[in-house]
Amino acid sequence: MTLPRHVTIFEMGARDGLQNEDAVIATDEKVRYIDLLSETGLKWIEATSFVSPKAIPQLADATEVFARIRKAPGVRYPVLVPNLKGYERARAAGADAIAVFTAASERFTKRNINMTIDESLATFRDVVSSAKHDGCWVRGYISTAFGSPFGDGVTAQMVVDVASKLMAMGCDELSIGDTIGVGVPSQVDELVPLLAARIPLDLIAMHFHDTRGTALANVYAALLNGISKFDSSSGGLGGCPYAPGATGNVGTEDVLYMLERMGIETGVDIAKVRAASRFIAGVVDHALTSKAYQAMEAAEAAAIS
Repeated sequence: MTLPRHVTIFEMGARDGLQNEDAVIATDEKVRYIDLLSETGLKWIEATSFVSPKAIPQLADATEVFARIRKAPGVRYPVLVPNLKGYERARAAGADAIAVFTAASERFTKRNINMTIDESLATFRDVVSSAKHDGCWVRGYISTAFGSPFGDGVTAQMVVDVASKLMAMGCDELSIGDTIGVGVPSQVDELVPLLAARIPLDLIAMHFHDTRGTALANVYAALLNGISKFDSSSGGLGGCPYAPGATGNVGTEDVLYMLERMGIETGVDIAKVRAASRFIAGVVDHALTSKAYQAMEAAEAAAIS
């Protein structure tokens, strides 16, 4: 299949990235980080999550963060919501794009949100209905699409079944996630055609973690299968607090570097993404995992010296 000429990057660092940090990040730092990302050419930046502060204390300042970030023209700032209460908080804060989340693994869903998959879908049906009534854009996440951290098997057909139900309730787009970074290209080759038989490819994004070093290989496999939307996190920040061993989303710099070298347009300035990553690296006070980020920073330092 012909590779896409343009790819859309959905930046996850401020939400999926920071929620996995142990030390609480100050609101000012989160706002500055998102504002830097807004200068990069990214059109989609997931800003925060309106979950219970008890569930994820790192995101307890969601209302203030969303209110204070500079909303760049042409950029959307979706927020994650777990239920109607979270949706109402998000709307009160001014959000016009939301995301809901379930999984293909029953055990993961139970551990993550204390519901079965069907119960989660029932909860989100009311959220999506309200959001569509209010004119909001809605994204649906399917976690653990390539494997579960808790031992239960996940098949491609299970993912398709959940995806079809999310689209039927009114989601505008789906993100198919390898939450713990176990997926390999052959699984992508199996899953994407099955999804495409039920859902238009331009409504599907892929969300890969690089826990076992296969994220870019999976991005390439998805490109070959016609996918042109990908989630990534600047510097490779993130993971999943409920999935043991899930360290690191695929780095935005890594995806951008590969796509640019392949002649695929993104509209995103990799140097400005690096600047945002450099800033947040100083805040979290640990090394970032993106290989392209590391290499470019080292090259720049060597050139200066």
